Amino acid sequence: MESNTENNVKQQQPAQRIQIYPPTTSGVSPFWIAKYERDAKKYWDQFYRRHQDKFFKDRHYLDKEWDQYFSGSGRKVILEVGCGAGNAVFPLIATYPDVFVYACDFSQRAVNLVKAHKEFNETHVSAFVCDLTSDDLGKHISPASVDVVTMIFVLSAVSPEKMPLVLQNIKKVLKPNGYVLFRDYAVGDLAQERFSTKDQQISENFYVRGDGTRAFYFSKEFLTSLFKEQGLDAEELGLCCKQVENRARELVMNRRWVQAVFRYSDGVNYAPSSEALSKSDLCCQENIKPKADAEPIKDFVVDMSEGMAVEMFGAPTNDTEVIEIELGGCDIKIKVLSKEYQHTCKSTGLMLWESARLMAAILARNPSIVAGKRVLELGAGCGGICSMVAVRSASIMVATDGDRKALELLNQNITSNLRPPYLAKLVMKKLEWGNRVDIDAIKAMNNEGFEVIIGTDVTYIPDAILPLFSTARELISSNKSAEKDQAPALILCHIFRRVDEPSLLSVASRYGFRLVDKWAKGSPTNESQSLISSWFPENNFEEHIPTSALNIMYFQLD
Repeated sequence: MESNTENNVKQQQPAQRIQIYPPTTSGVSPFWIAKYERDAKKYWDQFYRRHQDKFFKDRHYLDKEWDQYFSGSGRKVILEVGCGAGNAVFPLIATYPDVFVYACDFSQRAVNLVKAHKEFNETHVSAFVCDLTSDDLGKHISPASVDVVTMIFVLSAVSPEKMPLVLQNIKKVLKPNGYVLFRDYAVGDLAQERFSTKDQQISENFYVRGDGTRAFYFSKEFLTSLFKEQGLDAEELGLCCKQVENRARELVMNRRWVQAVFRYSDGVNYAPSSEALSKSDLCCQENIKPKADAEPIKDFVVDMSEGMAVEMFGAPTNDTEVIEIELGGCDIKIKVLSKEYQHTCKSTGLMLWESARLMAAILARNPSIVAGKRVLELGAGCGGICSMVAVRSASIMVATDGDRKALELLNQNITSNLRPPYLAKLVMKKLEWGNRVDIDAIKAMNNEGFEVIIGTDVTYIPDAILPLFSTARELISSNKSAEKDQAPALILCHIFRRVDEPSLLSVASRYGFRLVDKWAKGSPTNESQSLISSWFPENNFEEHIPTSALNIMYFQLD
């Protein structure tokens, strides 16, 4: 029977429902904004390692759109900014054999792809790594020597506040009355609409993709002002719209981009004729969104390959990876969210944490911890490796998580790894800590309470600690035992991040939990009295302890 003190605690601290993850309207945090900026080069290197030269189509439309700028007497010198894998470089030299192209990108892997191209020839192409927001183009190209600069879907990858630095760098090498040929994403593009429904906005019209690369969406007004301030006047400027249809995937995608030609007037007053500007609305009228039933433009080429279209517009992609783990003589293969997408995913349950690896290894070596007992895992995530190991010995095993996406992936992992009779013994349930409906549903399937409750890396958010212990208190068995290792227990394995140990112990005490034992990698323990130390025979767990910061806390009821 519960004491009056315990009843008072329950009355004063009712179970709470909390928003563990930020709402979708919160945008990207300052920490991640700084990281995306700092590691931009790394994310683009990873992009080209993954896609090689298959992501963008070769830009064979360049001569159709801008022939007058590439042709003419004399050998034209061209600078391709953000050359990528050379999708514009090699169509240019194929069409205009006399041109010389400087090709730069701040991704070393992209530049390597250009140099490895079968058509690469140093007499026609000079490819080099250059970050135009910080590196001086003048180290590679003579001042005022370039006739034409091409900027095709490249400026959008730069932070808006650093875009003027890019243009200033380009001006150093551009001839007076030289041209910048520009094409990039426009405000209202379907990809932007897709981003706006997720927690991926960095600033106005600036977003981060799932792979860490970024994209800015230009309005005609912003673009004109940006270039004008750097002495580059708009000679042609158009908002372009096109429907891209993927019949196999039943996708119809409305793409919008800005296409422009800017002229470096070198301080000379210059105003483009109204005729020049008016002819530049190439696909649709200014500031008018394409109607859903509008006739798509059939003769305007879009840069993306089918793979890009699929990724940009939310069609199913292979965003998972498989991790193989050997535990207790059994090989477990689990699907988790791919590492390149984890940093933009707010669900921490879609990845495998170090603490889960350690706790699963302990359970595999020490099945007596859960043998014949009713076991509950809190925050099992998509992996559920602790539950999959514990079910071999437990009488009942219930794996829970509050995130439905994590549960969907958990179901796939359990089904692919377990066979009868274990498959039937492991039950998956939705459990949002503090949610009365979820708690009652689990109580209904086991009204005696659980003898062992396990949680790995479930203590990372301060606001989650109260609901965590409140929920554990309601679901743990109240049966007492004279043997310390047989009494109902709450076992937490984690790295201390945003919640320190004193805070954790304070909340645990309020809900009637007493710390019986604890363990930390490298900390001295009295092995003759330590329950947890007995789980580590000869300390032979190094392969399962990737970091020395891991801790284990063993609680029982007062």
